[in-house]
Amino acid sequence: VPMGVLSCVKYLMFTFNVLVFAGGTCLVAVGLWVAVDPSGFQHIVAAKGVLSAGAFLLLAVGMALALLGFLGCCGALRRSRALLL
Repeated sequence: VPMGVLSCVKYLMFTFNVLVFAGGTCLVAVGLWVAVDPSGFQHIVAAKGVLSAGAFLLLAVGMALALLGFLGCCGALRRSRALLL
């Protein structure tokens, strides 16, 4: 496999993982926003219990995605198979 192709794949993996990290960070931000100030979202969701559970679900999923994206970025830059898996 030519070296240019491997370099391209490395940077494509890095870019994809940066996007996953950014998406996870955005989910964490929205989850924190809903958890701290639920009044803005009360008209969308009638039950307060559902809103609270949704905020914590957003936080958990966002943290998991941010962690996976970060590890993927490190794995792509270092060419570490373990971090990419």
